[in-house]
Amino acid sequence: MEKHQKKAILYLITASILWSIGGLFIKLVNWNPMAIAGARSGIAAIVMLLYLKKPVIRLGKIKLLGACTYASLLIFFVTANKLTTSANAILLQFTAPIWVVLFSKFFLNEKIKKHDLSTIVLVMLGMILFFIGDLRGGTFIGNFIAILSGISMAGMVIFLKLLDDDSPVEMTFLGNIITFIIAIPFFFHSVPNLNSILYLLILGIFQLGISYIFYNLAIKHVSPIEAILIPVLEPLLNPIWVFLFTGESPGTYAFIGGAIVLIAISTRELCIKK
Repeated sequence: MEKHQKKAILYLITASILWSIGGLFIKLVNWNPMAIAGARSGIAAIVMLLYLKKPVIRLGKIKLLGACTYASLLIFFVTANKLTTSANAILLQFTAPIWVVLFSKFFLNEKIKKHDLSTIVLVMLGMILFFIGDLRGGTFIGNFIAILSGISMAGMVIFLKLLDDDSPVEMTFLGNIITFIIAIPFFFHSVPNLNSILYLLILGIFQLGISYIFYNLAIKHVSPIEAILIPVLEPLLNPIWVFLFTGESPGTYAFIGGAIVLIAISTRELCIKK
């Protein structure tokens, strides 16, 4: 495996681990969801600014569209969690690999490979089993917005791949600023307590800021499919944090579903490196 690609996969796994703490800490924040999304993005933007030091924001069409797509991903996912069940929101968001395959063909002129299609089918099967105990009907609008978050997630990956020599971190930096600005009106509905502010700092610094720096460093050295399949580890890690902090153990179907996802992704990586 190429040195840069191996490092990129480690970066993707690190980003997934950091993303996975979101479910736990978002629940601990006593504030409205849009304000949480905006405050988290505002803090993440500061982290990215410190990383970039002197960002050169050239507002090309690709970067601006990518930043808006990234902002829509953050907003759609928070809104979906408000309007449908968490399990529905996560499962429908992670229809993203399907959209990446479709978008890659039309926007990146990449052929759809058989092993990618089979991996996606297995991953979706595993995700359904993983969440089967928590899946509910939800609301139509909530489920629809969750699907939109999956489309936005796929769009973000495509736009990051379309960026030529520009820094991908700058695109997500701009997207966080957009999210923060959109959420400003929601900041004045209530005031978070000190514990909530601490959790927001953890979310902004680690779960969104540092995680997307790692993700953006990886994106140029992996395929669009890898960029969307490896982060599927994120929802699989959520129950681990819940178990460690609450003692609540995942069910049998969750173990089977998680195993299917991990085996499918690992097998794909091993096969394409041979």
